[in-house]
Amino acid sequence: MSPDQRTDRVPRTGPDTKTKLLEGTLRTLTEQGIAKASARTVAAAAGVNQALVFYHFGSVDELLAAACRYGAERTVARYRPRFAAVASLTELLALGREIHDQERAGGHVALLGQLLAGAQTHATLGPATAAGLDLWIAEIEKVLVRVLTGTPFGEFTDPPGLARAVAASFVGIELYEGVDTAGATSALDALEQLGVLVAALEELGPVAQRAVRQYLRRASARR
Repeated sequence: MSPDQRTDRVPRTGPDTKTKLLEGTLRTLTEQGIAKASARTVAAAAGVNQALVFYHFGSVDELLAAACRYGAERTVARYRPRFAAVASLTELLALGREIHDQERAGGHVALLGQLLAGAQTHATLGPATAAGLDLWIAEIEKVLVRVLTGTPFGEFTDPPGLARAVAASFVGIELYEGVDTAGATSALDALEQLGVLVAALEELGPVAQRAVRQYLRRASARR
């Protein structure tokens, strides 16, 4: 077989074909669910030849994992300037609620549910989904370090662990919302109330803040 003949067997592709496949995968997951995510359905959503799935990614599972990372990176990048502008825990929780509402309206909450469900049966999706969530956690952690330093809570909190707790809370609420919208709304309200309480403590005078720190030190020593 001549080199020209072998080249003819390779699907024709352009520089944006991989992006089309990634975006087609995300649309397929959101609109049809992971059970319908095949080379054929993804290629149809992307408007390309289904052979290009294997040409660029090797397998459907690898494409799903790549799409998960791609979607998370794109979304986090869109909100990164907003995270950088947060100046308090109250603002962080308010931003979290805004992101939740916007992502839900865009179908991305449903997408997250599909990815988490698919991670149980697709070996590559677990690490990819975790990596995507880590991008959110990293932004939340940077905010927590910035806003808690110098407050009575800065000495007694673990920003990496707290960032994961905040992220897990929002993930749980997003999934819970599918079965109990009112309950999810109540949970979001409770998180915002917690932010208000923290803000109130931060505004106490120096004497009161010293008392809070002493109490927290004693409580920490008893653990």
